[in-house]
Amino acid sequence: MALDTKPYKGARDFYPADKQLQNYIFGIWREVAASYGYQEYDAPIIEPLDIYAAKTSQEIVNEQTYSFEDRGGRKVTLRPEMTPTVSRMVAAKRQELALPLRWYSIPNLWRYERPQRGRLREHWQLNVDLFGIAGIEADHEIIAIADAIMQRFGAKRDMYVIRLNSRQLTNYILQDFIGLNSEQSAATIRLIDRIHKIPADELKAALNDIAADKTDQLLNIFKAHSYDALPEDIKNHKIAQHLHKLEMMLARGGITNTKFDVTLMRGFDYYTDIVFEVFDTNPENSRAIFGGGRYDGLVGAFGVEPLPTIGFGLGDVTLHDFLQTHNLLPTIKQPVDLCVITIGDVYLEAQKLLTDLRSDGLKVVVDSTGRKIDKQLKSADKAGFEWILFVGEQELASGDYKLKHLPSGKEQSLGLGEIAKTIKTS
Repeated sequence: MALDTKPYKGARDFYPADKQLQNYIFGIWREVAASYGYQEYDAPIIEPLDIYAAKTSQEIVNEQTYSFEDRGGRKVTLRPEMTPTVSRMVAAKRQELALPLRWYSIPNLWRYERPQRGRLREHWQLNVDLFGIAGIEADHEIIAIADAIMQRFGAKRDMYVIRLNSRQLTNYILQDFIGLNSEQSAATIRLIDRIHKIPADELKAALNDIAADKTDQLLNIFKAHSYDALPEDIKNHKIAQHLHKLEMMLARGGITNTKFDVTLMRGFDYYTDIVFEVFDTNPENSRAIFGGGRYDGLVGAFGVEPLPTIGFGLGDVTLHDFLQTHNLLPTIKQPVDLCVITIGDVYLEAQKLLTDLRSDGLKVVVDSTGRKIDKQLKSADKAGFEWILFVGEQELASGDYKLKHLPSGKEQSLGLGEIAKTIKTS
C-alpha cells in the first residue's frame, strides 16, 4: 500500500513558490518591526503545559493544545501561542534586561482545532511586544506598528478597521455599573467573546441564565457602537476617556480607521486593559485578521516583579486571506537569474565561466542533464526561467555567448562582461 502524499491535516507543505511567498511576508514583518527598533528573538517549540494553564483561555488549554507527557514524565505541549513564552524569557532575566524592551518573533504555532478558512492547526505568527512602558504611548506605538504593517502590504485604510476596547472598562461596566459579581462577570465575558457567533435568542437566553434581571441592560450596552451611545457614567469614566484619547493620538498620525467596540474581548485571560483587533471590511472576508492588547501581569506570574506589557500576534493564514481578498498578493517570480544550457560535453570547461557569472552577482543554474537542446529549453520554460545562456565548445573558445530572453524570444550575442549588466538592467 502506497504512503499518503498529503501533509498532516491542518498543516501545509511549502513548495519553493510557497516558500518564496512566505519569505516575502516574513521579510515585510521583519522590516516594519526593525523600523520601530524591535529586535528578534526565538524559543523552543515545546513548553511546559502549566505556563498556558495559568493564564491562557481554558478552551485553548483543554481542547486545542497538542499536549503529551515526555519520557521524563513532564507534561509538555507544542506552543499554541508565544505570549507566555516571551513572558517567561523576560522573567528569567528580569534584572539583567534594559527597559523598555522591544522584541518580536515569527514562531511556528500549533492548535488542535477544526481546519477552516483563516484557521489551520499549524501556522506562523508575527509577535510584537513592548515591555516596560505603562503609559498610553505604548498602546499607541503597538497599534501604529500594526497599522504600518498593513500599509506596507499595500492595504488602504478603507480595507480594514481597528476595533478598540478595554478589559478594565468591561470590568467596570459589568461589576460596578451593572452590578454583576465576579463569577457572573467572568461568565458574561466568555459569552461576549462569542457574541458575533451565536444567534440573538441564544445570547439572550444565556444572559438570562447568568443574571436575568440584568439582561436588557446588558443588551442595550452591547448595541453601543460609539462613545456617545454609552450611558453617561460609562462614557465619562477615565478608562473610556483613555480610549478616546488613544483614538485621537492615532488619528494625528493618519490612522483614522479606528472604532470603539464594547463587545471586543479577545479570549485570553491574561489581558488587563487595552485590547484591539484589525478587521477586514470586505464582506467576503469579514473577520478579524489579528489583534492584541495589554497583559501587564503575565511576567509577574513567573515570580518576579510585574512589567507593563502590550503586544499583538499576526498569523500568516489570516493575513494571506486578506491579501488574496484585496488582490494584494505579489507575483512570485523565479529567483534564478540565468539558466545555462550546455551544448555537448562542456560541463568541466564551463566552470570558470559559471564562477565569473556568479561573481558578477547572478544566480545561475546549469542544466547538466545532457538532454537535447529543445528538451532543455522546454524544461527551462516550464521552470519559469527568464534568461537562457547557451554554452558550447565554440562559445567557450570565442568568448561570445548567445543570451536568450525566453518571454520575448529575443536573442543577442554578448561577451562575458555584458551578460550580467544586460540581465540586471532589463
